[in-house]
Amino acid sequence: MPSLNPSKSFSINWAGRDLTISVGQLAQQANGSCTVRYGDTVILATATLGNAKEDAEYFPLMVDFEERMYAAGRIKGSRFIKREGRPTDEAILSGRLIDRAIRPLFSDTLRNEVAVIATVFSHDQVNDADIPGLIGASCALAISDIPWAGPIAAIRIGRRDGKFIVMPTYEETLVGDLDLVVAGTAEKTLMVEAGAAQLSDADMLEAMKLAHAHLSPVIDLIHQVREAVGKTKLDPTAPKDAEDAEKKAKRKEIADKALAFLSTQRGVLFAEPLKSKADRKAAVGRLKKALAENLAAIGIGKDDLKKAESVLDGFVDSEVTKLILDEKRRADGRELHEVRSLGSMVGLIPRTHGSGLFERGSTQVLTAVTLGSPGMEQTLDTMEFQTTKRYFHHYNFPGYSVGEAKSNRGPGRREIGHGALAERALLDVLPSKDEFPYTIRVVSEVLGSNGSSSMGATCGSTLALMDAGVPIKEPVAGIAMGVASDEATGRFQVITDLQDLEDGTGGMDFKIAGTKNGITAVQMDTKTHGIPWHVVEETIARARDARLHILKSMLETLPAVRSELSPFAPRIESFKINPDKIREVIGPGGKMINEIIATYNVEIDIADDGTVSVTSNNAENMAGAVNFIKSMTREIEVGEIFEGTVVRMMDFGAFVNIAPKVDGLVHVSEMKLTRVEKPTDVVNIGDKVRVVAYEIDDKGRINLSMKRLDPEYKPSDKDTKPLRRK
Repeated sequence: MPSLNPSKSFSINWAGRDLTISVGQLAQQANGSCTVRYGDTVILATATLGNAKEDAEYFPLMVDFEERMYAAGRIKGSRFIKREGRPTDEAILSGRLIDRAIRPLFSDTLRNEVAVIATVFSHDQVNDADIPGLIGASCALAISDIPWAGPIAAIRIGRRDGKFIVMPTYEETLVGDLDLVVAGTAEKTLMVEAGAAQLSDADMLEAMKLAHAHLSPVIDLIHQVREAVGKTKLDPTAPKDAEDAEKKAKRKEIADKALAFLSTQRGVLFAEPLKSKADRKAAVGRLKKALAENLAAIGIGKDDLKKAESVLDGFVDSEVTKLILDEKRRADGRELHEVRSLGSMVGLIPRTHGSGLFERGSTQVLTAVTLGSPGMEQTLDTMEFQTTKRYFHHYNFPGYSVGEAKSNRGPGRREIGHGALAERALLDVLPSKDEFPYTIRVVSEVLGSNGSSSMGATCGSTLALMDAGVPIKEPVAGIAMGVASDEATGRFQVITDLQDLEDGTGGMDFKIAGTKNGITAVQMDTKTHGIPWHVVEETIARARDARLHILKSMLETLPAVRSELSPFAPRIESFKINPDKIREVIGPGGKMINEIIATYNVEIDIADDGTVSVTSNNAENMAGAVNFIKSMTREIEVGEIFEGTVVRMMDFGAFVNIAPKVDGLVHVSEMKLTRVEKPTDVVNIGDKVRVVAYEIDDKGRINLSMKRLDPEYKPSDKDTKPLRRK
């Protein structure tokens, strides 16, 4: 029997389940690879190092989270396409989660392509795959020869009935009021992602600290794996050959000369406040031009000037940091915790069902709300589940929002991530489906961006929903917090309302959204090697002050949810029918429901519990459809009297229509007090007759009588028991 490479496994019991990392058998041509198993969820994580991109202005890291339908024993639902295609939004968000956690620990000087891929091999429908995926990515990088300052670990915390749950199952997360993911080293926090049901600052901090306390066992486990099979790390600065050594020496020479010139400019760039983004951009542009002229004067040509740009970027970052840490002021002249000027409007788009414009400084977001029928819910066909979604937020970030001339090629990962964050921020305050049966689509158009357009989209969503008359429980606002840091001295300074130059090296982007009552969403990324706890605590406290300030401004524009929907929004009437009657409304092959839809020009949605929702822009049509369905599905009561129409003649009697699609039989013996030879002697098709339902049998068949309404009628022994249901 052919032999395979031996596998080495390392396990711990973590949150009541075994966490196992296996190495040595799969994907051996990657620089680092491992499988992570938690329950029956299994992930293959790989890390691969590519060639250096000498002219790259950034670190080319690629992270993919690959869902496989076979992992859950499913085949893709499309009739025509059975292969996995474009990543789902859920896969993109999981990939971003991994990316944001591992990126800060790569060297600023690394320009090699690095690809990290987490592939789901098995999914047990109990344990979410994103945490094992992130742990696998950390381990694959840690044991590889790729320069990286890990390992790190990640964990999920839930809460139900006031009690925190470490690594909750899918079901526990769905019914709980917190979904928190924290990634970090043993000492510091690198990444946070959370959705919550208006959690207090204290509870959110407690959950984050609980999460961090459970990271060390996983980090220790990865250390064990690295000690057993880890490779020696490559030195990204070491030259490959003589030619490469010459190139590196040339780059260093240019960098040293650029830094020598820039050192003479310290304190000049922000000597005076630069109020606008354009002012700051122009000032940096002038410095860049002066640097180019200085380097040209000492013999460095245009082709080599690009090599000095990263030095310039680092210099600008350091000047911003120095300004905040040493002088306690910011490039635009604001106080450390001052929010930029705020502005908002509602109802500015005439035909939408609701709209809101939110401005914070030069960040400007226009949000529109569209209301639709329950049948417009989005169907999700993912590896984890098949379900529907009634509230979704789409975020668009065109090039003109940052002054760039570029075409729009559809939403990228950033747009999907920002849209999901703003969507999550509003989920807890939405009305239930019983209260408000509409499908709700929210679209945010970023018209100008200079710091946290996702939080601008959150504020715009609140205004647009209120303008649309959606009865949200509380208005939601959000703010992006930042930090200036000097890791060499351990100094950190939290700042409120992050913008452009303040999001550089040594910084942090800590977005917090919520109501006046508590936090609904959190997202934190950093460009440091981690954020200490005292900074996290101060950030959350300062964010609350800013959030309340923004909420106050928004409520001055629209103090309360509008009492009525837009005249252009469809109306929905929902009511219950007996679930056993659903098949009657639908009819064979959908014939009946399609007939009602065509007749009244409405949309009809029927839930399994018998909830019927009729949607229309025409009140008369909707009322007609509602009455029709109610009439055809209502329970006919024995003793009820009807004015019916004869629709069918038989030798033994006549069938009379007494309600839409509801017929009953008048037997020939129930037509008159005297004997009737033939039914046609009394009635014919189309005749209007007055009848009473005197019996309904166990099959639901309705027996009607004309004679029992005759004033001279007296029950006889020959009659069945009058007025009975079998």
